[in-house]
Formats: sequence, structure tokens, C-alpha cells
Amino acid sequence: MTKSEEPSKGLFSWALYDWANSAYFVMILTFIFAAYFSSSIAENETIGTALWGNMVGLAGIVIALLAPLLGSIADEGGRRKPWIFFFTVMGVIGSGILWFAEPSADFVWFALIAAFFATIGSELALIFYNAMLPDLAPSDKIGRWSGWGWGLGYLGGLLCLVVGYFVFFLNGAELFGLDEATSQNTRITFLLTGVWYALFSIPFFLYTEDAPSKKKPYKQAINDGISTLKEALTILKTRPDISRFLIARLFYNDGLATIFAMGGIYAAGTFGFKTADIFYFGIGLNLTAGIGAYGFAWLDDKSGSKQTIIFSLCGVIVPVIAVIFVQSTTWFWVWGLLLGIFVGPVQAASRTMMGRLAPIDKRNQMFGLLALSGKVTSFAGPILVGWITLMMGNQRWGMGVILFMLVVGLIIMLKVDESYYKTSKIS
Repeated sequence: MTKSEEPSKGLFSWALYDWANSAYFVMILTFIFAAYFSSSIAENETIGTALWGNMVGLAGIVIALLAPLLGSIADEGGRRKPWIFFFTVMGVIGSGILWFAEPSADFVWFALIAAFFATIGSELALIFYNAMLPDLAPSDKIGRWSGWGWGLGYLGGLLCLVVGYFVFFLNGAELFGLDEATSQNTRITFLLTGVWYALFSIPFFLYTEDAPSKKKPYKQAINDGISTLKEALTILKTRPDISRFLIARLFYNDGLATIFAMGGIYAAGTFGFKTADIFYFGIGLNLTAGIGAYGFAWLDDKSGSKQTIIFSLCGVIVPVIAVIFVQSTTWFWVWGLLLGIFVGPVQAASRTMMGRLAPIDKRNQMFGLLALSGKVTSFAGPILVGWITLMMGNQRWGMGVILFMLVVGLIIMLKVDESYYKTSKIS
């Protein structure tokens, strides 16, 4: 089936994987488990912020080291879905077993290790998943499909939050006999996340067309992958457009990742959000983020990825400044929800831009390098937020790191030359 035929079932199933995968990022990494860990498992919220930041940072280092190599190996082997399946299983199991993380300091290390493996699996799966888009979508619609995928992801995260809150957290004791004293009504939502992730991944594995296998022995694919990774790094010397884009993304994506990793903890620690408040805020933020991802999907195809990223970064920076300084919970809600509108377009347009810039036969490598640019220093943001919070005894000081990263990324992005993909076609 050719891209011009627009294989709607395969493309929709591809986009639905975002729906599945996003449950982890919403329920575990950003909102519910992160806040639960810092307020109920860790000794106190300040120490919890530091420990969580260190875990996310360490996972980022591992992902940064593995991503480009795995991308190169996949390019040599051809197929991507076996890799996605393996890392999906990691994400599913890592999320689900957090049900056993009871509200006690005795479970600190269990919780951190399980979340660590869930993070690695969920993130590495996206390398191969993102690299599939240029092979599936027509070149003139790649931007909107990327945006629609992000939008479905936010919608999936939103519905997972709604089910988690209204079915389990709010009514779990009455409906299922869950013990609120040991936070079973909260912990069951982590099991829900694993089931959600697994269930909604199934259409992707059934209906989305994979690249054909190159029938290389595994050992040869690894050796060739290492060689082609060196080639990919050499390509960057002759493609300053890709190099500058990757450096810009290194900064602004780290800023966004830190928002996701520390946002729920910040709301709980600085504004006194309880678990119910975190649910409501997560629902609202995913709603505005989904609207932004869907609403701006057309802008990428019409105006280009660079303009979409720049516009959206400006839309993120202003609310970040506001949430650092506002004292009122009401204004935190207003600015926090506004921020969500612009987060999706930044991420979707970044995926599209790499799909357009990458040489056709090196896409997995390039998406591996894209993941590297998002992870090579991703440990820095959460760790710095944790350390500065610990030293200053105030989360607002720590969150200032995010603002710095976003502004630097925006400045570098302004200098990216997008003329190459404007005059090139994706086959």
C-alpha cells in the first residue's frame, strides 16, 4: 500500500499508539504517581522532589546512550515493531507493578526502580514509533498526522485520568472495596495505566504496516548499526540545519520534559494540591493540550515546522514565567491550562521537522539522534530542579531552570535553516 493511498486504518492505528503510550506519561511521570511519590512515599516533599528528579535524570542518561545506537540497529534490521513491542512491555509492566508501592518510606526504592524501567521502555518505544510516520503518511500531510497523533495522545491521557478519578479514586472504596487508608484507590490507577497502555497498543501491532525485514543476522545488524551511527554523526557535519535543530531541541525539549516530570510535584508542594486536585488539573491540562495539538496541526503543513515551533515556544514561555511567580491557586490554574495549548504543537512539529529533514535511508538513526537531543541532558533539568529546591527550600527557585532552557532553545531555533526540506520531498 502506498502513502498516496493514505492507509487510514494503519495510520489511525499508528496514531492510536500515542493514545496508549500517553497514559504512562500522564498518570505516572507527570501527575498522579509523581505527586503520590513525593507526598506519600518519600520522607517529605522536598526530598521527594530531589529523588524523583534524580530518577528521571538517570533514566534520561540511559535513554540518551541507547537511543542513537538502537535507532541505527533498527535501520540495518529494517523492522521497527519488534523493538516497539519489547519496550512497550517494559512500560506496561513498570507502570502496572506500581500498584504495590504502598504509602511508606519502605517502598521508596521499589517505586523509583519500577518507574525507572517504565520510563525507559515508554521513551525508547517512541524512537521507533516516530520513525515510522514518514513511511506511512503522504508528505503533504505528515504535519497534520503528527499533530493528530499528539492530539489523540492527550485525549487518551485525559480519558485515562477521568476513568482513574471517577471510577477508582472517588468511588473505588464503594465499588471495589479498596482501602483508602493504604491509598489503594490511588494505587489502582497505576495498574489501570498498565492495562490501558497494553490494551490500546493492540491495533498498532495488528494493523500498522512495518518496514520489511532486511534479513540480517542480529549480530551483523548490531555491527552495521554501530558503523551507520558513525555515518549519521558524520552527516551532521554536512547538514548544519539538522545539527542546529537538534541543539535547539536539546534545550527546549529538556524544558518541556522537566515541566512534565516536576509539574505535579510543584502543584502539590507549592500550591497544596491534593490527589483530587492533581486529577482535576491533569484532566484540564490534557484537554487544553489536546485542543492545541489538534488545532495547530494544520499550521505545520501550511507555515512549516520551524514557525510552528517558534510560535508555540513563545506560547509556553509566557505561562511558565507566570506559574513561577503567581501566588494565587486560581491564577496557577489559568496559566497552567493556557500552557497546555502550546505544548502539543511544539512536540508534534519537532517530530515532523525531523521526518522532513532526515535522509530517507537514515530515518531511524536520525530519530535516534532526535531522541538523543531530547535526552542527552534531560537528566540536568529534573536534577537541577531537585537540587535547587533542596538548597533553597523553595520549589519556585528550582522551576526557574525550565524557563532558562526554553529561552535558550528558542534563541537557537531562530537560527535554524528550514530551506532544505522546503525544496525536498519525502518519498
